[in-house]
Amino acid sequence: MGASYYQFCPVAKTMELLDERWTLLVVRELVGGDRHFNDLRRGLPRMSPTLLSKRLQHLVAAGIAERRKSGVEVRYRLTPAGQELAPIVAALGEWGIRWIGHLGDQDLDPKILLWDMHRRVDHDALPSGRTVIQFEFPAVAASLRNWWLVLTPTEADVCDADPGFDVAVHVTADLRSMVEVWLGDLDWSDALRSGAVTIQGPPDLRRDVPAWFKLISFAAVPRLERPARPVGLPAAPLTPEELSA
Repeated sequence: MGASYYQFCPVAKTMELLDERWTLLVVRELVGGDRHFNDLRRGLPRMSPTLLSKRLQHLVAAGIAERRKSGVEVRYRLTPAGQELAPIVAALGEWGIRWIGHLGDQDLDPKILLWDMHRRVDHDALPSGRTVIQFEFPAVAASLRNWWLVLTPTEADVCDADPGFDVAVHVTADLRSMVEVWLGDLDWSDALRSGAVTIQGPPDLRRDVPAWFKLISFAAVPRLERPARPVGLPAAPLTPEELSA
């Protein structure tokens, strides 16, 4: 639990539970349902396993999440109390995309982007059988440059190493532009027309790629006129605890 505000106000008491760094992002990852520890890590790649474990223990102790074990398999899920936080998390995201338009270069992470995209695949729109998409971000570090999505009508996997299957389409993109597409700030058509995103492959597959994904839920949020200076402060550097693996 975070430090006490020593106020009886329900907002203050709630924030004592939720305002420690990363806590609400762990809740965000749990909003979709059951999660394995490693799946949570992939959605929060800059959070150390030790800190993630600590935050999960905190949420379980507070009655916000529960830990379920079946044999050697452990899953975490929100309790009814935790599920009531889902619209609050959604409201925070809607406010952020409406008012905080600026993204710094450090905010652009292909690992998070591809993990999010694999969770938003429209499986009904996919061709039958296995479809592999390779994403290449030429301007990022070599270790983060290439990613693969292995898609079927029922499953989606994201790989940071070549899975060994034939690639159906190859997407080359400027990372910032691809993030803007995903957030709904840039249309697929505009990104393709400008050359910020290119798709190589058979014509029918190239045409259909945008329809294979349901954009992030916040993409449809109407944008208001943002202030000239972005709301908020620059992100604080990670602490030694958060950087430790």
